[in-house]
Amino acid sequence: MERTTRWARTLRRAGIGLAVLAMAALPASAQEKLSVRLDFSPWGVHAAMHLAKQKGWFKEAGLDVDIQDGRGSGNTLQLVNAGQVDVGQIQLGLLPQARQNGAQVKGIAGWGRRTDLAVLVDKDSPITKVSDFAGKTLVVFAASPWAPYIDYWLKQGGLDRSKATIMFVDPAALWGTYTAKRADGLMSTEPSALPIAAASRPSKAILAEDVGVAYPSYGLVATDRTIATRTEALSKLVAVQTKAWAFLRDGKIEEGVDAIVRQRPDAKLDRTALAEQIRLTLAFFDTPATKNKPIGWQADSDWDTALKGLEAAGAIKAGWKASDYYTNDLIK
Repeated sequence: MERTTRWARTLRRAGIGLAVLAMAALPASAQEKLSVRLDFSPWGVHAAMHLAKQKGWFKEAGLDVDIQDGRGSGNTLQLVNAGQVDVGQIQLGLLPQARQNGAQVKGIAGWGRRTDLAVLVDKDSPITKVSDFAGKTLVVFAASPWAPYIDYWLKQGGLDRSKATIMFVDPAALWGTYTAKRADGLMSTEPSALPIAAASRPSKAILAEDVGVAYPSYGLVATDRTIATRTEALSKLVAVQTKAWAFLRDGKIEEGVDAIVRQRPDAKLDRTALAEQIRLTLAFFDTPATKNKPIGWQADSDWDTALKGLEAAGAIKAGWKASDYYTNDLIK
């Protein structure tokens, strides 16, 4: 006992607190836990999350991150709102409808700040614009990020659902319907869908932004309560993800592919498709308003444009402002 007391006095005289030494020796179990739910099964937009896990960057930041595969952006948003997971990586364009319907979820970082919604058609198809879909069939799933915009998008080409057929299917049947050519077009996002189609039905993408659709793409969300009570942990998560995306954008795409494959060894993933998904995801990172801004930083002007489009589509009510749906407070 006397020897322990003398040791403690020696440490105090040296200006070293016992608490500091204890913190330095904290086991991995003492790292702050965060659960992150992704949008779907593994694909390129998850690269930064898996890369950070594989390289130990979360651990270095004092985080123990549980990365979960998802069943759609809408489902992930619901789980975050219900407090069943801490953070979601989803299509941020879903937030306005969700918050106006009572959800308490907000965007904390936006990776894909340019609209990536697209309709896939055969690579050699003469279809190049919305009006060309007259008499055609398009397949989509009900909870798709496309849902609020379908009628608005058709209208831009002088069409409605009497002039073009919209086929709603279960997400699991989406690809089978398109690759079996039971539909002329597949409503999805270019980064996720185009590389997958290459193997079974080579396609090209008709971008929704070509007719003025503005819809924030992938980013991270958390509840207002989590943002307020776990600010430090969320800031660390965002910082690590910003680092990971910068690493990928610096020509390290293959390392992102390696990380996804290693983290999900049973998924039987196509490395070529993954690499192209990551490349295309990065292509949608910037808008004129976010150029030279930190990765993840979001612009009021981009959100204002998106809100006007959602209002025009009848998906949300007017009177809300951009800052109701996102914060840049965690972007350093």
